[in-house]
Amino acid sequence: MKLYDNGFSPFARKVRLALDFKGLDCEVVDGLALANHDALVAVNGRAEVPVLVDGDVTVVNSADIVAYLERQYPDPPIYPTDPKQYVRARAWERCADATIDPILADISYWLWADRPDTMPDGLLDAARADMAQVFAALERDLDGNEFVCGTLSIAELALLPHISACKAMGVPIDAERYPNVTAWLKRLRGVDICQADLERSRAYVQNLSGAGIETKRIFWRGDRIEWILARGYHDWFMKEIAEGRVLWAGLGVP
Repeated sequence: MKLYDNGFSPFARKVRLALDFKGLDCEVVDGLALANHDALVAVNGRAEVPVLVDGDVTVVNSADIVAYLERQYPDPPIYPTDPKQYVRARAWERCADATIDPILADISYWLWADRPDTMPDGLLDAARADMAQVFAALERDLDGNEFVCGTLSIAELALLPHISACKAMGVPIDAERYPNVTAWLKRLRGVDICQADLERSRAYVQNLSGAGIETKRIFWRGDRIEWILARGYHDWFMKEIAEGRVLWAGLGVP
């Protein structure tokens, strides 16, 4: 197997966690390194990571990759077998992918990209307000549970890359308000595969200047655009487009 990966992508990290969870080895290629761009486009016209190549099967999109791994390599199972917990796990995976990611991604650009401006007024406050709803829901579901769905599952593997970055993004978790979330995150840091993921991500960020990735133009897609527009930053986004700081994905045709 070959995984087109990136240590900064929460979606790629989710897939790497899933592979580690199942004990599956693979060759890893940094798909977002400019030197590997053509190779990435050859397997995914949208030029997005992650992409998994398993023999003659190529799978794009992190949720589809994890579903493929679960089908092709079912043991150990990454999704709960109980129907109710399965639905909950999928809901949290979807929340991580489509709700948490755009919030945190859209406030991250001023931490790593080559920007000519500062973060728009009110954007960080909007992120903190929306993430408070996520933290409250996690606090609820972790009440009496060590893990979101009772046992370690895709819920944790999807959430960890995002939630572990909240403090660095300026969205800290209030330990008094969210004690279950705080304890859960500490618990995950002690799980071998999670610890390995955090170490890989930390090493990547520390060497970000030498990673050879695009830093002047930002790759935008649906959920991230939706969040920035829904929070009222239409003019800012239109200026980004007009001044050539936006990258668009190619067509997602199989």
